[in-house]
Parts: sequence; structure tokens; C-alpha cells
Amino acid sequence: MSAAGTTSRQLGDATPEDRSTRSRAWTVTGLLVVFMMINFADKSVLGLAADEIRADLSLSATQFGLANSAFFLLFSVAAVVVGMYADKVRPTTVILIMALLWSVAQVPPAVGGGLAVLIGSRIVLGAAEGPAFPVAQHATFSWFPDHRRNLPGALVTLGITLGVITAAPGLTWIIDHHHWRTALWVLAAVGLLWAVAWYFLGGTGTHRTADAPPGGTATPTGTATPTDTATPTAAPESAGTRVPYRRIFSTPTWLAVTAAYFTCYWGVALMLVWLPSYLHNGLGYSSAQAGRLVVLPWVMGAVVLLTQAGVTGWLMRRGVSTRWARGGVGGAALGLGGLVCLGVPLVDGAGAKTALLAVGFGLAGSYAAIAATTVSELAPAARASGALGVMNAVVTTAGLAAPALVGVMVDTQGTDGYQNAVVITGAMLLVGGLLSATLVDPSRDRARLHA
Repeated sequence: MSAAGTTSRQLGDATPEDRSTRSRAWTVTGLLVVFMMINFADKSVLGLAADEIRADLSLSATQFGLANSAFFLLFSVAAVVVGMYADKVRPTTVILIMALLWSVAQVPPAVGGGLAVLIGSRIVLGAAEGPAFPVAQHATFSWFPDHRRNLPGALVTLGITLGVITAAPGLTWIIDHHHWRTALWVLAAVGLLWAVAWYFLGGTGTHRTADAPPGGTATPTGTATPTDTATPTAAPESAGTRVPYRRIFSTPTWLAVTAAYFTCYWGVALMLVWLPSYLHNGLGYSSAQAGRLVVLPWVMGAVVLLTQAGVTGWLMRRGVSTRWARGGVGGAALGLGGLVCLGVPLVDGAGAKTALLAVGFGLAGSYAAIAATTVSELAPAARASGALGVMNAVVTTAGLAAPALVGVMVDTQGTDGYQNAVVITGAMLLVGGLLSATLVDPSRDRARLHA
């Protein structure tokens, strides 16, 4: 290439192929944001309809908690199996199959049936949704080099928040006016529509992990196109395939980021299943008010998530190591969120408690993006999706335990059980934040894996 051509590319001019690739990358990212929105709307619908379902099916809080925990019975197993499988094939088809299964799983309880049907459908839905987050992140990262992944990774994680923010008011209205089973039909239809869009517009790029050259771009045909500016490449793919999973899983970074993310997910599970009931039965809001207020922690989480992505990217561009840009920033948010949750019993009034719940859970909820980008940086290319899948499998066991435990606490302690559950969550978040801030160092551990 001529010097003029090189200078033009360095100044930011892009070929039509480059522009097409970037457009495709952001189209796929947008679809995966909606994918995660549907995913968490599916998760949140039972929590929004908790009182109606318990009254309709004559369930105790413990039984309702167990029904929600059933969602996670195969969730973690599916995350591991599909995560490993996604390392060997493009995740495009896997994502399509998951979306179709989500819609199918909504049908049995929408048609009718009691607790057994509800539990069975939630088990199937959980198995289909278990791999969603790691596979969606893996598919997104395939379109971007490592140093450009903070924003798209955060946006896909933001889909979790947007799913609840957009679904909660609408689903609450449907539940109040047209029955909770109608809400399941609506979710099934939305899932099918998304699957059609993904079939025609979805795809996978070439930047599978940080092993891809930072200067490369992904093309829709799957061919890497390096820029003219020479950049050092990481260890070759063949070297990554020789790193056993046990070495990745024994690194301080993987262990600490997984433990920290576990505490984050515990709070997420608590919000999804029991926060609407806490606002209604514990703090005295009407069901309509609770349906609107339940979005506050998720709105706060969206702000924190985008702020975290901006701060992390800013620090990395200035040469700050990911030990601080990811582990430190994420740990600070988790720890602060835990302290705020611990303050809930110390204030009086529904308004003050609601504000602390929104801030505390909102701060903690941003850690998912940190966890995904950290493990993606740590793991070799051939192990990235598996490492993300196993992390997600371990983390989401929090969803198996939290709803059932809080259900027992509500049955045995009354409305005090809700607040005590928040205190337990706050203590867990504080520990998770400390682990992240002190032990997460993906650059160090990645170098050791390739030593």
C-alpha cells in the first residue's frame, strides 16, 4: 500500500468493506441486547405476578420460592455444556435454538395447569436460558478486538437491565388486567419475533478473544483484515488449545471474579423474584406502584454500568492495567453497593428504604460486564466460551439458592424476612467487592498460563 493510503487509514478513513463490517457488528450487538432483554423479561415475569400466582395456585412463600429456584436447576449445567460446545462452533445457531426454546417453554403454563406444570416449564426455560449471557457475550466479542470490547460488552449486559425496565410496567399491566397467563403468551410471541430477526440478521465475527490482533477487524465472511499499522500478536491459537481448563479455573483471577460475580447474581435473583413482593407486602406500595418502583434498581444499574464501561475504557486507554481498570473498578462498585444495602435497616420510612435498595442493588448489578470482559481477557481463544460458561454455571447457582432461602425466611419471619435477606445480600456484596479489588489481575494470570 502507498504511503498516502497508509496515512489515510491511520487518520481514520475506512473502506466500504470496513464500514459494512462495523455496521454489521453493531447490528449484531443491538440484536443481542434485545436478546438479553427478552431473557430477563422471561425471568422477571413470575416475580411481577408473585401475589397473583400464589393466590391462583394456593402456594406458600416457600413453594413459590422453590418454583423460582427450579428455573436454575439445569441452568448451570446447560451453561457449561453449551459453553464448551460454543468453543467449537459459531454461536449463531446456538442462539437461535435458545430463543425458540424460550418461546416454547412459556406455552404449558400459559395454557393452564398448577404447580407441577409451572415448575416443569421453568426447568425447561432455565435450561434454555442458562447459556444465554456467556454465549451472547462471546458472539459480541467476536466482532471486536479486546481493547474495544468494554462498550459492546456493557451494552449486552445492559440488555438485562433494559429487559426489566421495559417489561415490568407492561407485564404488570397485563397481569393486573388480563391475567398472569396472558403475560406468558406475550413473552412467547416476542421471543418468536426475535428469532425471525436473528435468523436473517445475526452472525459471528472473527475476534474470538483477546488473542486476535488488536489492529484487526472482523468481516461478515469470517476473514480477518489487519490494519496497516503493525501490532504485536498474542500467543498463537495452537498454544491456547494446550492450556487445560483446570489451569484457568485455578487462577486467582478466575476464582475471585467468579466469587464476586456470584454475590452480584445473588442480588439479581433476589430482585427478580422477591423485590416486587417486598415493595408491595413489606413496604406497603400498591401492586401498580410496586411494578413501577421495581425498575429503579435496574435504572440505577444501567447508569452505573455505562459509567463503569466509560471509566474502565478511559483507564485502559491511559495504560492503567486491567487489575485496576476492571478488578478495582468493579470491586469498588460491589463493595459500595453492599454497604448501602447494609444501611437499609438503619433508616425509617418506605421512601428511604426504597432509595437505598435502588442504589445498593444498582451499584452491585454492574459487575456482570466486568466478569465477562475479565474472563475473556484471561482465557486463550480456544477456551474462552468454556471459561465463560463454567463461570456462569457457578455464578447462577445463586439463583438456585436465593429464591428458596428468601421464601423460607418470609414464611418463618413474615415481612421482616425481606429486609433480613437484603442485609445478608449486602454482606455478601461487600466480601465480593474485596475479592475483586485484591485478587483480580487478568494480565498477570494470562501471562502465567502461556508461560
